[in-house]
Amino acid sequence: MTARPAILFVCLGNICRSPLAEAAFRLAAERAGLDVTVDSAGTGDWHVGEPPDPRAIAVARAHGLDIAGYRGRQVSPADFERFDHVVALDHANLERLRALRPEGARASLSLLLDHVPGRAGEPVADPYYGGPEGFATTWDDVTSGARALVRRIADGA
Repeated sequence: MTARPAILFVCLGNICRSPLAEAAFRLAAERAGLDVTVDSAGTGDWHVGEPPDPRAIAVARAHGLDIAGYRGRQVSPADFERFDHVVALDHANLERLRALRPEGARASLSLLLDHVPGRAGEPVADPYYGGPEGFATTWDDVTSGARALVRRIADGA
């Protein structure tokens, strides 16, 4: 285990849900006084090196966070050793992560909303093909998940 918990959030392209989850988790951890390493990645390679979707940047900005400097990257097998928790935003990406995870890797896998009481098994909907309202809903979901995961980590689970 690393000296401080390390969490990786993963969606498909790393331009919508996972950067928002990363930002929400950073904020929740900071507010809780939790020293963590946080990153995000995508299972696909379409947006490697690109900034988040402008609608994701806008919803984060509306909550006082600047994610414009984030850059997309693709998850790699090494991430399963670097991070304690690899957190998928939906079932398809969780399955991709299970297939990619090297045997014996230390990282635990989960869905983000598994950490929210009463929401286990629920995906965070992909807002990419919709309007700004979908990004607001995504923000609410990732914020709930981030807060719950911070509580779990702070409690030593």
